[in-house]
Amino acid sequence: MVLVNGKLITGDLIVKNILFMLLSLSFLFSAGCSEETAQLANGQPVPGFHLQKLAGSDTRFPDDYRGKVIALRFWADWCPFCESEMTALEPVHQKYREQGLVILALNVRQDRETAQKFIDKLDISYDVLLDTDGEVARAYGVLGLPTTFFVDDQGVLQKRILGESTPEVFEEIVQELIR
Repeated sequence: MVLVNGKLITGDLIVKNILFMLLSLSFLFSAGCSEETAQLANGQPVPGFHLQKLAGSDTRFPDDYRGKVIALRFWADWCPFCESEMTALEPVHQKYREQGLVILALNVRQDRETAQKFIDKLDISYDVLLDTDGEVARAYGVLGLPTTFFVDDQGVLQKRILGESTPEVFEEIVQELIR
């Protein structure tokens, strides 16, 4: 145990944070080695993509989601914050989906079996997409996980969250975008 800013930090939390930093750096280096990573700016149209859903069908973004507010969440099973956040966002999804919110959880650079094993532990109703080669993550300039992009009903990037967040922050952004 270590005392940091007056808070007692356990060995498990220290190890978890160190592992997260190392894996994030590994992801950053592997994402940046093959191609230059794009940097999307708020107010720009977002890149389209065609991916397979974990459930098996294909989806085309943004074509299949015209007129909806979209939250694109990039994640992987090794991300220590992704599991709790994905579960915590389910009530927000339930509350706003009838008003046009769609959450798409994009698994980055993992196979179907790995993603399915992780998702089976969660009780979520939003779609999970497979970005097995990381192409979409590169197109969006994802440098660490989790990362969330908020796209308005016109396909324009409005906000992004880099790293861990709370359902309250997520909901506040959604409320701004749903008209």
